[in-house]
Amino acid sequence: MSPADDTALQQDQQPVTSAEVLFQPLRIKSMDLPNRIVMAPMTRGFAMDGFVGPGHVDYYRRRAAGGTGLVITEGVVVDRPASRNEPNVPLFHGAALHGWTPVVDAVHAAGGRIAPQIWHTGAVQSKTVDWQPDAPVESPSALIAPDAPRGGVMTEEDIADTVAAFARAAADAQRLGFDCVEVHGAHGYLVDQFFWNGTNLRDDGWGGPTLAERSRFAAEVVRQIRAAVGEDFPLILRVSQWKQQDYRARLAPSPDEVEDWLGPLVAAGVDVLHCSQRRFWEPEFPDIDGTQGLNFAGWARKLTGAWTISVGSVGLNGDFLKVFDGAMAQPAGIERLISRMERDEFDLIAIGRALIVDPQWADKAREGRFDEMVPFTPDALGVLA
Repeated sequence: MSPADDTALQQDQQPVTSAEVLFQPLRIKSMDLPNRIVMAPMTRGFAMDGFVGPGHVDYYRRRAAGGTGLVITEGVVVDRPASRNEPNVPLFHGAALHGWTPVVDAVHAAGGRIAPQIWHTGAVQSKTVDWQPDAPVESPSALIAPDAPRGGVMTEEDIADTVAAFARAAADAQRLGFDCVEVHGAHGYLVDQFFWNGTNLRDDGWGGPTLAERSRFAAEVVRQIRAAVGEDFPLILRVSQWKQQDYRARLAPSPDEVEDWLGPLVAAGVDVLHCSQRRFWEPEFPDIDGTQGLNFAGWARKLTGAWTISVGSVGLNGDFLKVFDGAMAQPAGIERLISRMERDEFDLIAIGRALIVDPQWADKAREGRFDEMVPFTPDALGVLA
């Protein structure tokens, strides 16, 4: 991160006296949210052999009890042989499903709402664990990044089975009492590998020279989920321009391309676009609307009419990508967040690292207790608390 970036992160230090705009209720189809604060999905790696347990029940319950309106779980993998890239990522199929019932019940009892983030990691390897799945890794074109081969090319049968696995996972979420479901379509994982021209070189109906053509896989996932859960069950899709393989990657360099990418996905059945960017306050197209212009979520909302969640380095003074370098981060004010919510730029805001270390972050923000916010330290990633 450049010195200029550091300065920008520090500019939000002054605490605000009221965060009322964050605590307005919102109804999205069948889901009533008590406020606009979302727990971002964050991989924790404590599901032994893919099964969640009592520690997960308490972990998610505490965030709901601390005032978080919507809890999105860490990524949970669909029923494909090599859908995860770490051994202790939660499974979301078969016998492992039973462990999620007490999690859902605990979050509801604490007044929160909850969604699983259903996931397939594709060709991506773990950054932290030296582990390989038992089955061959699969992806659109057997690439983990441009010119970086890994695994095998998905066949038509593989694609059909994977789409069906996403639909089953969503239906299971609905059956287990979750309030909605999120599909992970960001950060260079499988769905995003279909979006990205660097990893999707297919010349069949699942590829093509345009982003709209490469979005057909995601659209089919969305359509089959919608058919499985009905019209009233909310569906969130997480998307990003950047990839863990290339932080500078941009799928859609212009608003027209954003509309071509996301519009058909909303038409297929997405209700909420969860728009991931590294720093939520940065404008997506400053050459069009200036340095105070709309961020990624703001443009997605404007162009598609969908509800949007913004996310990216909220509440802390360090870029979240610095976590991989072992960096700490101090609490920061949320003035920019308040101002952007007040101008109706996006509908919800997702909090990541700040909620790992501080389950009461939402209540503290509501009550103006900014001096009680907790610094983030990488040591927090070593416990589920």
